[in-house]
Amino acid sequence: MTKTIKIGIAGLGNVGTGLIERLQEQETLRLGGDVEIVGISARNRSRQRPVDISGYDWFDDPVALAQSENTEVFVELMGGADGPAKLAVEAALKLGKPVVTANKALIAEHGEELAALADASGTPLLFEAAVAGGIPVVRAIRESFAGTQIKSLRGILNGTCNYLLTEMKASGRSYDDVLADAQRLGYAEADPFLDVSGTDAAHKIAILASLGFGVPLDFSQVDISGVDTISLKDLELSAKLNHKIKLIAEATNTEAGVICRVEPVLLPLGSPLAQIDGPLNAVMVETVHAGNYTLTGPGAGSHPTASAVLGDLAALLSDQNKQVLGLHVSELTTQFCDKSAQDSVLSKYLIRVDLEDKAGALASLTEELAKSDVSVEALLQDSAEGSEFAPVAIVTHACSHSAAESALSKINALSAVPNPARLIRIEAS
Repeated sequence: MTKTIKIGIAGLGNVGTGLIERLQEQETLRLGGDVEIVGISARNRSRQRPVDISGYDWFDDPVALAQSENTEVFVELMGGADGPAKLAVEAALKLGKPVVTANKALIAEHGEELAALADASGTPLLFEAAVAGGIPVVRAIRESFAGTQIKSLRGILNGTCNYLLTEMKASGRSYDDVLADAQRLGYAEADPFLDVSGTDAAHKIAILASLGFGVPLDFSQVDISGVDTISLKDLELSAKLNHKIKLIAEATNTEAGVICRVEPVLLPLGSPLAQIDGPLNAVMVETVHAGNYTLTGPGAGSHPTASAVLGDLAALLSDQNKQVLGLHVSELTTQFCDKSAQDSVLSKYLIRVDLEDKAGALASLTEELAKSDVSVEALLQDSAEGSEFAPVAIVTHACSHSAAESALSKINALSAVPNPARLIRIEAS
């Protein structure tokens, strides 16, 4: 006998309407049963949408939809870490109703609390769509890689930032110009802060770190830098050094604990992540026993993300129910690396500076580097092209982050440096 689950959908943006469209033709899918939509909710009932929703019961309040006796599974696609999304998910879990969500902010900032609610009653809380769109990375890390020790998780987890960096380099246009284009094309939000600041990618890597390493789901432990300070000249000089700049989200298990960060990084051209251009996402999984893997695909969009939601619904139809975070919340005992201990990890850095085009300026710059015990591996000075200032790129030998920061501070104090210099970590070849 075919199993049927009755779902309520809260949130009718691109993902919500994409999900309804797919469910309206679900006979073409392999879900293992039937999914019936018994109610919907959104902020604006009268808004024009690309799918017909007239046949579904409307709820002004998503909490009422979650609590409705007809709703067996609550699908939350509203977004936002707090407010109606959190209240509605809590209401469903307290009633023992499975929840499927695409809300990375909610999971990253309240995931432990919600997982504890779900674990207490054995209620599924599924969020494949919250990380990397249609790439099945959550299920892979929680289940497929459960039999091996993960050393690191690294990836490009924000398609907006990846599109901006790719298009700036390809077109030779400025950050502001390309961002305006991305907003027109729908790759960037009208307010792009969460994307370009690195916050969106940080939500995602916080979730993956908890799944992969058993650390508490603690968003505050992620060090975050975005792409909003990256210039076209940074990209051009990096290319001359045979590198690309990408916004990398990374979680690494070290002897001192788990390091979790999001920042622009210089990647060698041969790196798998350097090949990921445009709005695509990718996740590299480095394991102790099973080798290394790179998963790539669309990181956003109505149909890729709706496919991830449908995958979670298929799991419910087949009665699969794993621990929300792979372990009970009480078993999340791995520690994050103390911030002071992170400085013992040595890296090469790119210091990008505009330097006054006059005699002695370059010598004064290298002298300040030496005062911070930072040595130069390579130096590239580009043409001033009629300007008073010449773009300079310095590749350091491996040093601590505090030493690199100290050098940067000294460089910025020089009268020959008109604008703040930039410090970007370089991935080892």
